[in-house]
Amino acid sequence: MDAFYAAIEQRDRPELRGRPVIVGADPKSGRGRGVVSAASYEARRFGVSSAMPISRAYRLCPDGAFVPVDMDKYARVSDQLMEILRRYTDLVEPLSIDEAFLDVTGSQRAFGNGEAIARAIKDAVRRDLALSASVGVASTKLAAKIASDLRKPDGLVIVPPGGEAAFLAPLPLRKLWGIGPKTEQGLVRAGLHTVGDLAAADPDKLERRLGTHGHDLIRLARGLDDRPVTADAGLAKSLGQEHTFDTDISDLTRLRLTLLALADNVARRLREHGMAGRTVTLKFRDAGFNTLTRAATLTRPTDRSEDLFQTAWDLFRQVHVGQRVRLLGISVSGFGAETQLALFATPQASRLDRAQDALLGRFGNGAVTRASLLGELGPKRRPRRD
Repeated sequence: MDAFYAAIEQRDRPELRGRPVIVGADPKSGRGRGVVSAASYEARRFGVSSAMPISRAYRLCPDGAFVPVDMDKYARVSDQLMEILRRYTDLVEPLSIDEAFLDVTGSQRAFGNGEAIARAIKDAVRRDLALSASVGVASTKLAAKIASDLRKPDGLVIVPPGGEAAFLAPLPLRKLWGIGPKTEQGLVRAGLHTVGDLAAADPDKLERRLGTHGHDLIRLARGLDDRPVTADAGLAKSLGQEHTFDTDISDLTRLRLTLLALADNVARRLREHGMAGRTVTLKFRDAGFNTLTRAATLTRPTDRSEDLFQTAWDLFRQVHVGQRVRLLGISVSGFGAETQLALFATPQASRLDRAQDALLGRFGNGAVTRASLLGELGPKRRPRRD
């Protein structure tokens, strides 16, 4: 999808159309502490990009529209998107909330060749979601992924079978999977500047420089990628939430309440998705920007707030020795089949959890919360959207 979060906000708020839109933390006039989650193409012209500190985005584009993240809304649109994709094939491998691989080999008799299916998907996304998508069509995952990024927004790039190496050859090294800044620097020092240069490199020399990774990179540079599209490969590996404080804090009561609020939110999202996990991970960043993660594995999967909070609090006490804290986060993983609840097992969620879920589902976020979380840490009420 093209600038997914920002495009949804522009779709739903006509006054934002044509304006630079930055979705993310509150910039607080350049003193904000979070990051950019998404930037519209109008904002990208100012140099704003996702994962950029929100304070820098504000300096680059002070007149932009800064919009808070609404993950509930984006997740609903993502579900609608995946339903569209599954009209054309059962082999859909989600990569993220707004991106997926499709294997349409078996769909050609019903829907035409790859290009015809790509155009049909783009039309359906525009008609049903009022959004634009960019599609790459190729016989390998690597070529299709790179092709989908080349002509955004609203792009369509076709790589003919057998033409993968020629398609990749003129592209810069960074376009290839597995090449980050450090690897790129090493390859440039070796005289390699394009994917074609890498494809023609001596495998033995490259392996001596990069180990087995060098061999893998040469295969990819030559367009060799035999990984299949796997329908369940895109299932979430973890689910979590984090909070960046406006100012670094050491108040133990506020830190504890923040972890409690995070545990409540993560547990509710687990229950919404019918998931339970065994591994709880705490993310901890202090005022010096030192980031630690600590994890604990439970004896059985859970979707309960109390379990998540108590585990996260125990982990927090292991790493917090009085320093000021910039960020806290909780995530849950370990969703493998062996950890899921049996079909007729007693639900993990307490009656209180289920009652709270029902109230929030009916009346919207903020309809009910813990008394201890009222005030500054309490959730802001948002109207229900049907």
